Amino acid sequence: CSSLAIGTTTGYRLFSLSSVEQLDQVHESNEIPDVYIVERLFSSSLVVVVSHAKPQQMNVYHFKKGTEICNYSYSSNILSIRLNRQRLVVCLEESIYIHNIKDMKLLKTILDTPPNTTGLCALSINHANSYLAYPGSATSGEIALYDGNTLKTACTIPAHDGPLAALAFNSTGSKLASASEKGTVIRVFSIPGGQKLYEFRRGMKRYVNISSLVFSMDSQFLCASSNTETVHIFKLEHLTDSRPEEPPTWSGYMGKMFQAATNYLPAQVSGMMSQDRAFATVRLNISGQRNICALSTIQKLPRLLVTTSDGHLYIYNLDPQDGGECVLIKNHSLLGSGKMEENKENDLQPPVPQSYAATVARQSTVPSTSTMPGYSEDGGALRGEVIPEHEFATGPVCLDDENEFPPVSI
Repeated sequence: CSSLAIGTTTGYRLFSLSSVEQLDQVHESNEIPDVYIVERLFSSSLVVVVSHAKPQQMNVYHFKKGTEICNYSYSSNILSIRLNRQRLVVCLEESIYIHNIKDMKLLKTILDTPPNTTGLCALSINHANSYLAYPGSATSGEIALYDGNTLKTACTIPAHDGPLAALAFNSTGSKLASASEKGTVIRVFSIPGGQKLYEFRRGMKRYVNISSLVFSMDSQFLCASSNTETVHIFKLEHLTDSRPEEPPTWSGYMGKMFQAATNYLPAQVSGMMSQDRAFATVRLNISGQRNICALSTIQKLPRLLVTTSDGHLYIYNLDPQDGGECVLIKNHSLLGSGKMEENKENDLQPPVPQSYAATVARQSTVPSTSTMPGYSEDGGALRGEVIPEHEFATGPVCLDDENEFPPVSI
């Protein structure tokens, strides 16, 4: 979550997300028109581009050197591309291709996958756990989990009744979140076992199209956005019996009554009662537009980033202690000159709630980027420790600049 890549009718642009006030454009290319896929390998110079002009061809570039590393053509249109430091995955409607990113050699072709018209798939960003998830059925919410390192099927997860709409791994590849086309329930599973860990209810009144599902780098929060104006952030915490005994209050008594009542209710009803609601929310001033969200730490504070298809980046403050309504602090235009666009509505924003100010004042409660557990090169055994980046083997993909792979910031 340290950079943003956008495809446009004239090419593509890459931005750095290191500051709230200023939006820095890292690179702009107008060589290929109508770019609908652009994937950058973390903060490196490796970028993969697919254009509507040649929708069956994938182009891999070293944008700092201005050179094309290679290009591959496939039997049908490319719907999505995912990559980490070990694997590059190309998803077509009925097949998936797995390349070794060091030399771009094709390692595996998964043929005859269920029709996947949106190219839905997820790849763990932690190359030590290069798990790949994709729909195992076109009619039900079955998830096929594949090990991209051993090139073997790991397991099948019966996640939802209806077809899948969204999939996302956490930073270490130990959790997988999913949502169905109904968009009412979001579930989180352990990887590679596939056991259900959490279940969140996004809403019951209407079906929605979940367009973005993403974990925070420390796996404490899960964000879901849809075609509605509301973005939901859920907190991944277990409500266990280890909590201190509640004082004998009326609310505590009623809580125990409800808990006891669930033992006598049908499983479907009791399950609904035990589902966690959103920890924090955002109400966008637009509705019906496709958007992508990210939970990031910028300038040592947790932020929610929302990028909309009309070319805007909205940055919100997230209160990690009390949650609630997130506060909009900046709106950038992505289609201008690459410089920031002042949000005229900023002056009309209500003052930051005291609860958030109190959170900021409590320095010790805001983890720093150097100690927050998150992505690490060893697969999570030394979480939070800065691990030296591995070197690419000599081959077509040779990123030899020592600054190509700075430590992945949170």
